[in-house]
Amino acid sequence: MADQVANYTEDSIRSLDWKEHIRLRPGMYIGKLGDGSAQDDGIYVLVKEIIDNSIDEHMMGFGKTIDVKVSEHKVEVRDYGRGIPLGKVVDCVSKINTGGKYDSGAFQKSVGLNGVGTKAVNALSTYFKVQSYRDGKTKVAEFERGEIVNDAKETTTSARNGTQIVFRPDETIFKNYHFIPQYLDDLIWNYCFLNAGLTINFNGVKYHSEKGLYDLLSRKTDVDSLRYPIIHLKGDDIEIALSHTNQYGEEYYSFVNGQYTTQGGTHQAALREALVKTIREFYNKNFDATDVRASIVGAIAVRVQEPVFESQTKTKLGSQNVAPDGPTMRTFVNDFVKKALDDYLHKDSKTADALLKRILQSERERKEIAGIKKLANERAKKANLHNKKLRDCRIHLDDKKADEDLRNATTLFITEGDSASGSITKSRDVQTQAVFSLRGKPLNCYGQTKKVVYENEEFNLLQHALNIEDGLDGLRYDKIVIATDADVDGMHIRLLLLTYFLQFFPDLVRRGHVYILETPLFRVRNKKETIYCYSDEERRAAIAKLGNKPEITRFKGLGEISPDEFKGFIGPDMRLEPIILKKETSIKEILSFYMGKNTPDRQDFIIENLRIEKDLAEEVA
Repeated sequence: MADQVANYTEDSIRSLDWKEHIRLRPGMYIGKLGDGSAQDDGIYVLVKEIIDNSIDEHMMGFGKTIDVKVSEHKVEVRDYGRGIPLGKVVDCVSKINTGGKYDSGAFQKSVGLNGVGTKAVNALSTYFKVQSYRDGKTKVAEFERGEIVNDAKETTTSARNGTQIVFRPDETIFKNYHFIPQYLDDLIWNYCFLNAGLTINFNGVKYHSEKGLYDLLSRKTDVDSLRYPIIHLKGDDIEIALSHTNQYGEEYYSFVNGQYTTQGGTHQAALREALVKTIREFYNKNFDATDVRASIVGAIAVRVQEPVFESQTKTKLGSQNVAPDGPTMRTFVNDFVKKALDDYLHKDSKTADALLKRILQSERERKEIAGIKKLANERAKKANLHNKKLRDCRIHLDDKKADEDLRNATTLFITEGDSASGSITKSRDVQTQAVFSLRGKPLNCYGQTKKVVYENEEFNLLQHALNIEDGLDGLRYDKIVIATDADVDGMHIRLLLLTYFLQFFPDLVRRGHVYILETPLFRVRNKKETIYCYSDEERRAAIAKLGNKPEITRFKGLGEISPDEFKGFIGPDMRLEPIILKKETSIKEILSFYMGKNTPDRQDFIIENLRIEKDLAEEVA
């Protein structure tokens, strides 16, 4: 150590060029890396950074169509805007602080502001091609990991003006990555909802919206379950859509300059405040704020000058003002909601009556469980002091002082039984991984009211461990991972837990926080190598690779896997299956099918999908 201190000279100072820095510290530019199992993983940020540039062209009035193709490991985006000026094609994708976004006259309210996005995609791709078509001429440049490999001369072309980008994310940085179609589908739809009239052709399918955020809420909700028709309000640089449902929790979709701010920010906070204030004044009643917002589903999109985000990935807005010399975000949103929503409710008495009924229902429900909630919370507070169910970690998602990468890595494993809990507890990372142990099978809470969350000790303790009683703002873990055996009992526990989350905390699932842990079914090994297999297909491939009759072990439960082995399955490369709610998924219908009475439909489904343990054993043999 003394030698190292003594040798600290000018030679110790190293200056990285742009691509080296991006590749060494990718999280600074695109947030977390991930393998594609989470909606905000890096590979989706790469896709978004490229499409954002095409969207900015569309917003400026150039190009009504964008073509996007995403295959297993390749992304192509072609727009029909003005095309990058041919003399700047190479600079625009390979020189930090070079771009058109600094000219605020050209891009007043654009998505990308700092000229970094495309360069990050270039540096983090094994192959990157940019081609600009402009006024009968075209220019191509190709790169590998940010290094230029082909700088072609300008040639003539008959193609329409615009820009094409093709890239392949680098597998050495995004390990075992895969694109989940539903996440890409949501991404493309959001662009269309925020740019009514734009058409995106995604993998040969046309995406188009005429009514903007009205269409977004129609797609994201079960329209039949809405308590009143969607209220759609539009103004200069602001658009809002909202309604109330019968589900628990609040649900918001917020956007700034076309960017989906998944973690909200000043605009979303202003909307929540403005709705309560306006509704209280309209009905001239001092409703509790939680009663007004209970079961609300809303969307807000604002366009601001020089937005300030809390990270490079722009998932949370930090701007206090809508423009450097303009009103505060709070005043801007509040003034708009106060006038537009008040006018709407005065004109539509049916909606006003339905809205009042929903608020009064929430008020009744809150008062009904107030007594039991108080008792349950006192019990939970005592239990938390010596909560044997929870082996907590040191860092939490809501710990603002902690490093962002560590906060994003926070995980709560929900396990069954002592043996599985013991294996995970011994092999986990105590900094960011916590374990919550279930005692047997949890209660089937299908069709129950929220009262059951407080009456059932296990559910109440889980709610407190997650810190979600009053919404997701204080959520303590980024990922909630159901880690049960892949047998009949384990599957049943998964269903019971998903019923609990979908029934009482649907936002947790909608925002992509709930996962299933995939653990290996087989271990195939010889004296030189061990391969863990997650499917029968992988098992066959491992046998073929190792040859000469390797030893095959079938894991029947998590408790059979030693802590040393388990370390690899819950490490940075762990396999997680996200729980995704699709457009056609009605929470009410799915819970009724799986957790309701044993209907003939469900009996047929079980028979059709039955797989007997004996069949698997024969395959292994």
